[in-house]
Amino acid sequence: MALLETRSLTAFYGDFQALFGVDMALAEGQTVAIIGANGAGKTTLMRSIAGVLKNAADQIRFDGRPVGDLAAPDVLALGVAMVPEGRKLFPSLSVEENLLIGRYGRAVDGFWSLDAIYEMFPILKERRHNPGTALSGGQQQMVAIGRALMSNPRVLLCDELSLGLAPVVIKDIYAAFPKIRGSGASIVIVEQDIGQALKVADHVYCMMEGRITLSGKPSDISRDQIHAAYFGAHA
Repeated sequence: MALLETRSLTAFYGDFQALFGVDMALAEGQTVAIIGANGAGKTTLMRSIAGVLKNAADQIRFDGRPVGDLAAPDVLALGVAMVPEGRKLFPSLSVEENLLIGRYGRAVDGFWSLDAIYEMFPILKERRHNPGTALSGGQQQMVAIGRALMSNPRVLLCDELSLGLAPVVIKDIYAAFPKIRGSGASIVIVEQDIGQALKVADHVYCMMEGRITLSGKPSDISRDQIHAAYFGAHA
């Protein structure tokens, strides 16, 4: 049984339909990547799973129970935490205070603590008293990841981790993923960097115009197939 799955998931912004019958599954301990061009529906999918957008209850299931109609705090309490696109740190709070915010919605003891976050991202310990928004973009992304991990989630949703970051910074951030997986978290990554997504994922879904157009293991999918699914061209 999948730990997390969507079943014929639809999503709307007012009268505008953004998702059309999306089926996705995440197994315990797995990393899944969602790739696609801007406007493909990737962030809408993540927001739906996280409870930011409400759906029909049975369209999203977590650990066997329908959760599509739950609000974001209730989804977090179950163990699904999100690293949002744009990081969304609290500008008036220090790095450490931003990290501690992650404990408020789900104060569950587990692998992740301030010490564990600082061990993974040492620069955050050095700058723990600085305002979170005074950091570089890459360091802010580390804070956003750490904040989500502080809830010791069973599922970590990561929306556009590499957006706007230098390649060397992206490499540093993704170097932390083996440790995150080792903590027991299952991971869903939304990523425009196809190469990076294929490196870390056990399974890849490609989206275009609100639909899944390709699904499979990275080793079973060719670049031509990805190009066709990504842009709607013929492979």
